[in-house]
Amino acid sequence: MAVLGDSLAAGLGLAEDEAFPAQLAARFAERGVPFALANAGLSGDTSAGGLRRVDWLLAQHPTVVVVELGANDGLRGRPLPELEQNLLAILRKITDAGACPVLLGMVLPPSLGQDYTEAFAAVYARIAAQTNVIWVPYFMKGVAGVPALNLEDGLHPTTQGQRLLADNVAPALSRALEGCGRGTSAP
Repeated sequence: MAVLGDSLAAGLGLAEDEAFPAQLAARFAERGVPFALANAGLSGDTSAGGLRRVDWLLAQHPTVVVVELGANDGLRGRPLPELEQNLLAILRKITDAGACPVLLGMVLPPSLGQDYTEAFAAVYARIAAQTNVIWVPYFMKGVAGVPALNLEDGLHPTTQGQRLLADNVAPALSRALEGCGRGTSAP
């Protein structure tokens, strides 16, 4: 399994084994489903950066690639058509390489304006419908905006917050590992 993401996947401010990708790998290993993990989480990365890095990641021949990108695009107010095109290109490259993509949906804080935040969230739903990819509609559900689960910056999860992110992603990852069942979202 590989994770192509930003500081959320990298576990900014935490030890590498506390980030949600490492926690997922440990959970699945405990269940007798060990797999190699390539955590390509890069703090500050955008969907454009992920698109530039995906070929490098695919050269490692992962069977499943979790795509956790877009938060930095949104926080920087990047054009949403650009975000959508980049995510679609990333998913296409993953599929063309024979790997199973899992898309993690994002939601922005309301401070960016209702029109932009609603349009931003709709990008992920539209991509999931168009590509029939396994996806988690809002992978930070129950973590974002909860002070006790985030570092002082209010954006990056604590160790406990990262555990909850792993909880949110685990059902979709299970489906992907079971054979890339398509077209379903995780709760």
